[in-house]
Amino acid sequence: MQLRYSYRVYPDATQRRALARAFGCARVVWNDCLRARKEAYEAGLPFVKSAELSKLHITQAKRTEERAWLADVSSVILQQSLRDLDTAYKNFFDGLKGKRPRMGAPRFKSKKDTRQSIRFNTNAFSLQDNKTVYVAKVGNVRVKWSRSLPATPTSMTLVKDSSDRYFMSFVVDTDPEVLPELGTETGIDLGLGHFAVLCDGTKVDSPRFLRRAEKKLKKMQKTLSRKAKGSNNRAKARAEVARRHARVADQRRDWLHKLSTTLIRDNQAIYVEDLAVKGLARTRLAKSVHDAGWSQFVAMLEYKAARHGRYFGKTGRFEPTSQVCSACGVKDGLKPLNIREWTCQECGTVHDRDVNAARNILAAGRADRLNASQSAGKTRANVPAQRVEAGSHRKGQTTQAGIRAL
Repeated sequence: MQLRYSYRVYPDATQRRALARAFGCARVVWNDCLRARKEAYEAGLPFVKSAELSKLHITQAKRTEERAWLADVSSVILQQSLRDLDTAYKNFFDGLKGKRPRMGAPRFKSKKDTRQSIRFNTNAFSLQDNKTVYVAKVGNVRVKWSRSLPATPTSMTLVKDSSDRYFMSFVVDTDPEVLPELGTETGIDLGLGHFAVLCDGTKVDSPRFLRRAEKKLKKMQKTLSRKAKGSNNRAKARAEVARRHARVADQRRDWLHKLSTTLIRDNQAIYVEDLAVKGLARTRLAKSVHDAGWSQFVAMLEYKAARHGRYFGKTGRFEPTSQVCSACGVKDGLKPLNIREWTCQECGTVHDRDVNAARNILAAGRADRLNASQSAGKTRANVPAQRVEAGSHRKGQTTQAGIRAL
């Protein structure tokens, strides 16, 4: 399986300028190729092939006066930008065909985007003995190695985030690390009052990192709004706000990693509810929903389960987990959110709303797993979605996305 290992890097001033050129050139190639395909579509012409785009907007463009500066960066970056555009179109068309969740069509990139990235294959970077990484036409970049790579990387992505931090993300092929088999299983009910409630009654409080940082962020946003547009002071204030938001995101990600790792190690099977996060993010609870990070947490559980030999399952979002008694199975009717404890009219069992939902999620997950095992071989098993990063292309093998390491 493919894993992604990310490290903080510290390029010097000259290297930062070279990376800025590389980001810009990759963005221009993306936009030029995307524009060519949009114009062909509007004119009723066939879909423009990648080979033709590469010839027109990379090879021949370097010889023109308008795009001569494309030759200042590695051609690998430009070709990878075109491949990423092809992947974006493939995902868009697959969404229209129902092969994957729907997503929007590729859009033009801007130099003002909060995240800039370029991707390299093994021909454009190499690990050095002095613990640096050589990047083509950039030089040896200093890396903070928080852990060693388990294998030789197959591709590398260099990212600059909104707070002007640089990261290198390596995709490596490793064998699964199967943990000893356990007899415990759990169902998880995700919420806002408590981030997670387990079927055994354990409740994990939500840290609410964004809510805790709101007071300071409010002052920083006011300071930013008072600065004159285009001034150096405004740029400094914007960077301060970005760094504060990045810190909140880092804290949330670290906490979610620790919680998901603990759950994977302590349970052989984990079941969660398939929440409609996009829909909830359009309600008055949007800020709290985003602060919770449910989607990120579920994605961590999914790939860590695949890596360590655990079972991960989702129950349908329309399952009445809060309405059914987990003791006798009788549907006791719809209950408002302010009712946190209720008594079953059939068997008289007193239920905690969240614990009861977690137990129903566990029961529904076990039933779905049993049905899936009985129909094994008749249908093709689903593969966990791997996001964030694409691996290098191989002969006879499609590109797979890398996933963050445990």
